[in-house]
Amino acid sequence: MSDLTHSTAAELAAKIHAGEVSSVEVTRAHLDRIGAIDETVHAFLHVDTDGALAAAQRVDDDVAAGRPVASPLAGVPLALKDVFATEGIPTTCGSKILENWIPPYDSTVARKLRDAGVVVLGKTNMDEFAMGSSTENSAYGVTRNPWDLDRIPGGSGGGSSASLAAFQAPLAIGTDTGGSIRQPASVTGTVGVKPTYGGVSRYGLVAFSSSLDQGGPCARTVLDAALLHEVIGGHDPLDSTSIDAPVPPVVAAAREGAAGDLRGLRVGVVREFTGEWYQDGVIAAFDQAVEALRGLGAEVVEVSCPHFDYALPAYYLIAPSECSSNLARFDAMRYGLRVGDENGNSAEQVMALTREAGFGAEVKRRVMVGTYALSSGYYDAYYGQAQKVRTLISRDFERAFGDVDVLVSPTTPTTAFRIGERVDDPVAMYRADLCTIPANLAGTPAMSVPAGLSDDDGLPVGLQVMAPALQEQRMYKVAAAYEAARDKAWGGPLINRVPELEVAAR
Repeated sequence: MSDLTHSTAAELAAKIHAGEVSSVEVTRAHLDRIGAIDETVHAFLHVDTDGALAAAQRVDDDVAAGRPVASPLAGVPLALKDVFATEGIPTTCGSKILENWIPPYDSTVARKLRDAGVVVLGKTNMDEFAMGSSTENSAYGVTRNPWDLDRIPGGSGGGSSASLAAFQAPLAIGTDTGGSIRQPASVTGTVGVKPTYGGVSRYGLVAFSSSLDQGGPCARTVLDAALLHEVIGGHDPLDSTSIDAPVPPVVAAAREGAAGDLRGLRVGVVREFTGEWYQDGVIAAFDQAVEALRGLGAEVVEVSCPHFDYALPAYYLIAPSECSSNLARFDAMRYGLRVGDENGNSAEQVMALTREAGFGAEVKRRVMVGTYALSSGYYDAYYGQAQKVRTLISRDFERAFGDVDVLVSPTTPTTAFRIGERVDDPVAMYRADLCTIPANLAGTPAMSVPAGLSDDDGLPVGLQVMAPALQEQRMYKVAAAYEAARDKAWGGPLINRVPELEVAAR
């Protein structure tokens, strides 16, 4: 076990900026860790060794010359979900249709990371075009959960969450359309944040569902997530959906919350997030987390959000409808895979052959569902009705936040399920996002913080904290206070209980 790979991002940054350790040393330690165990975990699709070491050297040069570092996270390594365009580095979205595609530009998130001196180690595995809850839908193989290699690491951002839990990176970036940051965080015992919709630029983020997609920070601690949030957040004129408002003071809130005082704060427990789909161990861990919040001085009340029960079916009409439109751009004519043009086929035939060969089963399923929902005679009955439900869910949030400061719930109904367990049952797979989808539909921020281990199977459980739009500081404060109390009760960070993975022979 290396101190460099098992330290927090904040700890590493402090040592790098003080000259106690070099960014190159830290980066090499993480690259070595990836080389030793990623054949087993398969968190990464591409590792940019030369680029990472060059970025680390630039930070070390600044420190040696006494120049100010670019940001509080300068020199710290990070794993980037392979749905963000990265100039000169492959971007596949976990799909064969983009195999070997190298973008000629950076997404805004990638550019902000580079400008901040953050060291991008490489691109992480994901469900194809972010469509999935297990990272089993990647065209490039399954990612495994470091807590139990026979189980999923969540999805669609399973590669990012697994890289954190496997100590391959101290920071990661994910995207959250229906829970793809928070659900993987929950099942891997890490922290994942979905900011307010429009709070982090979507420019260069390959779109799945444009009204739902949101990039966000992933980390092993609440403070690390806050530090990363402030690096990637903020207005971007290149994104028409970007909010022209300051990034909420999330780092200050995380530091304040760590003091453990939640007096005067009202926490609402969402009544609808319980029932037959929830494991007993998940509910027990959640109940203990709520009691911990009460012990920190928060007033806890029950809140009803009745339309949350309709979030799942509404989402699975809205998201596929938008993906059927967004994925039409992959037509074999401009970039990416091209199949069948050598046999004199027409453009239409080439397009059909390419999409057949390039898209996986789940992508095809959602494109067909979305195309049907948008078709003549069905638009009002399906897509239109789903949008009305979305409005009702937003109103549920508005009413709830009129009474409480934050809402809490389990992040997921179950712990990590076994690889292959739900691949033939799409509805069971979709239920993994029961608790996360409402925040996407409303555009409000939400995060998952580890809430202990389930008595059922000893696997991580997540506590979801939700806040009003542009009020992320509320949930960071609550999550940091809970994290400090949990670590004290458990005798240290929960993530340190991940089984040590077998290192590959060199």
